Amino acid sequence: MSQITQFLKKVIPKPVLDKVLPFYHYGLAYLADLWYRHPSKEIMVIGVTGTKGKSTVTELMTRILEANGHKVASLSTIQFKIGDEKERNLFKMTMPGRFFVQKFLRRAVTAGCTHAVVEITSEGARQYRHRFLDLDALIFTNLTPEHIESHGSFEKYKQAKLSIAKQVELATKRPRYIVANIDDEHGADFLNFDIENKLPYSLKDLSLYSLHRDSVSLVFGDITIRVPMIGLFNVYNILASITLARAFGISFTTIDKALRNIDKIAGRVERFSSSKEAEKNITAVVDYAHTPDSLEKLYQAFPEVNKVCILGNTGGGRDTWKRPEMGEIADRYCEKIILTNEDPYDENPRAIVEQMAKGIKDQSKLEIIMDRREAIRHAFEIAPDGSLVLITGKGTDPYIMGPKGTKTPWSDAEVVQEELAKLPLVK
Repeated sequence: MSQITQFLKKVIPKPVLDKVLPFYHYGLAYLADLWYRHPSKEIMVIGVTGTKGKSTVTELMTRILEANGHKVASLSTIQFKIGDEKERNLFKMTMPGRFFVQKFLRRAVTAGCTHAVVEITSEGARQYRHRFLDLDALIFTNLTPEHIESHGSFEKYKQAKLSIAKQVELATKRPRYIVANIDDEHGADFLNFDIENKLPYSLKDLSLYSLHRDSVSLVFGDITIRVPMIGLFNVYNILASITLARAFGISFTTIDKALRNIDKIAGRVERFSSSKEAEKNITAVVDYAHTPDSLEKLYQAFPEVNKVCILGNTGGGRDTWKRPEMGEIADRYCEKIILTNEDPYDENPRAIVEQMAKGIKDQSKLEIIMDRREAIRHAFEIAPDGSLVLITGKGTDPYIMGPKGTKTPWSDAEVVQEELAKLPLVK
């Protein structure tokens, strides 16, 4: 939240502010577009939205376009990328303001990029950060409850997402595309716009799909695309990207080239292993899963393996309804559970994890360790040989957010690697 918005909230009564803020946000979006000379009109802009999978689809779509010979810019929760230049997203928000997004697109145009893939959130849409983006295409992944307290209801959350699809309808470019997951109950609503290319996708589009221990396979007739990513959720993410790529005329050969050896995506089922010299074999997974649905799907992706699960909350002052539900899901899938601090903001962090603990029936599984590094270290100590340690909630988040706007630099991935290196070695 900007300092100006915070100031307005202090000095203007809420009923008046609720009416004023939309004009403020719209005005900023208009000025940003004007200041940077309408950059989205000079580059193909692909939006990606949904509750889960946005960052992964943004990365996949970027890799496919690059394999097809394009210079691509991408903006996501993970990073800002223009061609080969990459910058970690340190803003704790996906779309860091209207002027940032328009400046990013102008930089991409100046650098000679032909395509920009932009992750668009409901919070960004609520503040009009998507306005004056001339979108060529939008990919919708799925919709499950999130940010309910911020939006006011699930229906308002959904309408914020649908307003992004409306931007495609309003775009001056031709042709326009909307790709929507129709296995999701809300997918059809994203195809209910006056757009030339409405592209539904579903598992039924595949002749077969297979979930392997270290990869997934998607079969399209006599063509098989095998990708080193795991879980049914990634089958959907890959299918979404392939659906739009094929609509762009990109061949399966190029798609296979882009995806068959894809590097790991930071903070999205990102794996780390103990050294070969360590006394025990431990695999750690860092993932952004921060909703009940995404947490359960992540756990389901690792059947028949001992799981030690570290989880916290998804930010103090928001989505309090899901705290015991997250605990209940961990109880069903994990052999050991460690609840820890994540982003308490102005809430008591201990109170947050105790609300999560109420969802855990088998309290013998549970430990509460508020220091996140100590929680990770302890998980490696108690995990039996061959175990999987799952650290969820933050992904690539660069800070632990505390009271009164304080933030402590943090990286789950770095801490995991540091603590794995401390494991005792074989004597």
